[in-house]
Amino acid sequence: MGSYCELTRSRLCRVAVVLISLTPMLLTSQGTHAEDWLQFRGPDARGFREGADLPDTWSETENVLWKTPLAGRAWSSPIITGDHIYLTTVIRESGDPEKADPGLYFGGNRAAPDDVVHDWQLVCLSLENGEQLWSRSLHKGKPQRSRHLKNSYSSETPVTDGERVYVLIGDVGIFCLTVDGEPVWSQELPPVQTRFDWGPAASPVLHGDRLFVVSDNENNSWFGAFDKKTGEQIFRVERDEKTNWATPFVWENELRTEVIIPATGKTRSYDLDGNLLYEFGGASSITIATPYSAHGLLYVSSGYVNDEQRPIFAIRPGASGDISLKPGETSNEFIVWSQPQEAPYNPTTLVYGDQLYVLHDRGFMTSFDARTGKMIYDKQRLPRGRAFTTSPWAADDRIFCLNEFGETFVVQAGPEFKLLHINRLDSQQLCMATPAIVNDKLILRTGDALYCIGK
Repeated sequence: MGSYCELTRSRLCRVAVVLISLTPMLLTSQGTHAEDWLQFRGPDARGFREGADLPDTWSETENVLWKTPLAGRAWSSPIITGDHIYLTTVIRESGDPEKADPGLYFGGNRAAPDDVVHDWQLVCLSLENGEQLWSRSLHKGKPQRSRHLKNSYSSETPVTDGERVYVLIGDVGIFCLTVDGEPVWSQELPPVQTRFDWGPAASPVLHGDRLFVVSDNENNSWFGAFDKKTGEQIFRVERDEKTNWATPFVWENELRTEVIIPATGKTRSYDLDGNLLYEFGGASSITIATPYSAHGLLYVSSGYVNDEQRPIFAIRPGASGDISLKPGETSNEFIVWSQPQEAPYNPTTLVYGDQLYVLHDRGFMTSFDARTGKMIYDKQRLPRGRAFTTSPWAADDRIFCLNEFGETFVVQAGPEFKLLHINRLDSQQLCMATPAIVNDKLILRTGDALYCIGK
């Protein structure tokens, strides 16, 4: 009897050990995964994946694992959780699809919204083979506001926590769905006027149980938080700003967690309840780029091409009040360094390793020491590299830069500029969406298709 009890206890212990060892895997499978790409520019909005073994050459016939045509038009980036890819699109229900010329830089304003019914959709595809698993219509109707010719009616990237997907449509509302596409809640948002009617673009972000949204516009700018489970508004803070297009960033630093919102007037830091922590001025007249952190610093940039003031800032944690630089200054107690005229217009900068890389819209690359701001190399020309809107990304000591024509320029990471490859896809429309990286795959959206690129 004693030996039987010992044997039973031994078996039970082995079973318990197995269950305990499996628990993290089981929990992960029901929520997020380490390799997931949950938001715009991925983990911590950094735009790179450490250890990803991506190919550095591809074409329509080389290193494309699958290609799926996409209906409609939207510049939202793909996000990924588990084996599912999510992205938005807007389908024009009659007439010829809109055309937007790659490379158009100035002009493109439209006097009136498109007078045709549009269908805003969330689409789910299989990561394995690109098959469309489902699509859900979020809203149908005629657009209430106009858009710039190079914007879309759904440029905001969704965000997910692995259980639900959150979609922001600037002139329509916020929509929460399960990862299987079942509606959970929605919040209507009234249409607002943006500068020159260019339309909104800032994506939502998640932290804990809160969904953070910013709406900088010409009527009544605000920053707010919503309960991600119910959609109830937790707070709304009025902002003394006009139109901006920057996605906010939740900065978890060594001292506190704060929400960073760049803007033309002032970049502001808020706590998680919407209270102002600090602010600083000095941005260019148009602010688009997303903040992010690396090496314990926060990086903020804005660089409208027609401005003399096109700054990059590196900020240390712990500031309060107004920390704006005085005339002639490039640093102070909390602004570790700045480069007054080096920021790009549309793309976000990229810190990879110890370097900060700047991809300028018209096809130049510059690099600085990420900790000190010292220039490593000055503007280097990407041949035929005109018209960059997409932010650069990095993997395996390579920097990747996609232009509006479907060409990706591959540059060697490091202190010397070296162009390695130019990869071309046969896109017939604009390429404006920043890709996602999962495992050893690059998920790249063009104007008319979604590509899975891998070895």
